[in-house]
Amino acid sequence: MKQESGRSMIEMLGVLAIMGVITVGATALISSAMRTQKRNTVNEEVIQIVTGVRQLLGEYDDFSGIDNKKIFGAIGMSNKNTYGGTYELGVDSSNPRQFVVTINGLSKSDCEYFVTKAWSDSVEYQKSDGKQSGATGNCNGENGQNSVRITYGE
Repeated sequence: MKQESGRSMIEMLGVLAIMGVITVGATALISSAMRTQKRNTVNEEVIQIVTGVRQLLGEYDDFSGIDNKKIFGAIGMSNKNTYGGTYELGVDSSNPRQFVVTINGLSKSDCEYFVTKAWSDSVEYQKSDGKQSGATGNCNGENGQNSVRITYGE
């Protein structure tokens, strides 16, 4: 009898199953890395926005002259965020010496992350001696419909 060489169908199915498990694991890691990168980008952009507003309007007694288009143009960045939403600037109606950065277009999980994140330079974080995050938000909307507000100033 002649001996045949090669792979059996069972061996090939085993290899394909192992490759499938590896692919699923790699996809989960890539997805997690992408989510982390988006969150880091938003954090850095909020810091850039806050720094820009303080540099441009810091000499005034209040932030009532805040204008989204002018501020974003002056600091050289777009008001679009990595989630497909926007950043908005406004004045706190109860205190014109405070301004609010709003992050729009978030998923529920990203909204919850930013609401619980410690925004160390924000008003509420400083008032609470670091016990509160400094952000508020509505995280009950559909994905892409949630927003977070962070107040800065005195």
